[in-house]
Amino acid sequence: MRSMLAATLLFATAAGANAQMTTSQVSSTRPRTVQTVPIRPPALQTPSETADAMAQAERLSLQSDLAWVGQYNGAISGDVSARMVDAIKEYQKAKGGKPTGVLNPQERAALAETARRKQDGVGWKIVMEPTSGARLGIPGKLVPQQATDANGSKWTSQTGTVQVLLSRRKEANPTTAKLAETEKKEPPGRKVDYTVVKPDFFVLSGLQGLKKFYLRGTFKGDEVRIMTILYDQATENTVEPVVIAMSSAFNAFPAGPQAGPAPRKSVEYGTGIVVSDDGAIVTDRLVTDSCLAITVGGYGNADRLAEDKEHDLALLHIYGARGLKPLGLAGGGAKTNVDVIGIADPQSQGGAAGVSSVRSALAPVTSNDSALSPPPAVGFSGSPAIDGDGKFAGIALLKPAMVAGPATSVPASQAVMVSAETVRDFLKANDVMANGTSTDAKAAVVRVICVRK
Repeated sequence: MRSMLAATLLFATAAGANAQMTTSQVSSTRPRTVQTVPIRPPALQTPSETADAMAQAERLSLQSDLAWVGQYNGAISGDVSARMVDAIKEYQKAKGGKPTGVLNPQERAALAETARRKQDGVGWKIVMEPTSGARLGIPGKLVPQQATDANGSKWTSQTGTVQVLLSRRKEANPTTAKLAETEKKEPPGRKVDYTVVKPDFFVLSGLQGLKKFYLRGTFKGDEVRIMTILYDQATENTVEPVVIAMSSAFNAFPAGPQAGPAPRKSVEYGTGIVVSDDGAIVTDRLVTDSCLAITVGGYGNADRLAEDKEHDLALLHIYGARGLKPLGLAGGGAKTNVDVIGIADPQSQGGAAGVSSVRSALAPVTSNDSALSPPPAVGFSGSPAIDGDGKFAGIALLKPAMVAGPATSVPASQAVMVSAETVRDFLKANDVMANGTSTDAKAAVVRVICVRK
């Protein structure tokens, strides 16, 4: 933990170009001395310059993902630093690649997917503390139990091995230096081995009894708000990457939109694929989560019968529908590009429900999933991806980028293609006879509408 916030210091990097020597000889009856002239080639772009050319939202997302995979232990600020470049190189070396400091599309897609899975593994979410309105990133699966009183809130694991506390109190004329000195002594026996004191916040970490602790605090007027994370030393490998994300996500006095995924919309649109002539539809699980009602455009209400949380697939069923044209699901050998066939959000097409297509490149992430670049439009999540032979390659799912740090803008969605094999296994596990033979994806897609509170 000693180096956790050292990334608040920026490091400059510079690259020099090597002089190249060329020869020039003047024609003559007698040989003359060869002249050498140094020629400076165009400077190569350094990794820091490449990162600096990114949008800040992408740098935030990159730092967040590197932190989640355990390679970056600095502040998630979107600032370019030597620490960030070194983290990229370490990630590349860990994956057996060349440590260039610049991720290629395949490496970036793999990093994003690994980070997303780690976030899902701990149940990462951005929450509002009910007594103060402070915003925190909470690993809900690690600390599922919450208790709140007038002085703040506490999230704990079932056995107490991991605890997160948000405390608030009034104090006359506080300063971060005074607050830090007070917190070093409370509770008695706390051993501090790392301290950072800035005008607007302070950080302490060390040992508290048999647990490690990390504390970040600040104040506004006479109100002091402090987040404390306690965890058993045996959980260090699991918890410390989460601590970095929690530190950067903590906003004690939020004034505007915070980092993290936006709340689910009260009405959300996706795309579904008809896979059987009796009304089975496969679509995006997240689009159909927590719905009061699910409607399939042109067919009426649908029931959600099953879900696959690992791959974010959902099985819907409509009853009494006629004239369905289920898509044939044989295939799955796409290597480079696919056409994603879907129905964009009505706001993107003037309220219409037209089917459209977008070409996306594939970048393998796992043996079953691939990243899609560019991602299709909002509303396409759940769409079929069709390979160059016109066969079903998988399902496109939009994944909102989740950033731990204080984003100044909303990062673009990421898109993943779940393989055709995974889709077929999901349907088989739920006794769905996918009997489609059509290759007309446009005729097989439907608009899925979720209505929430």
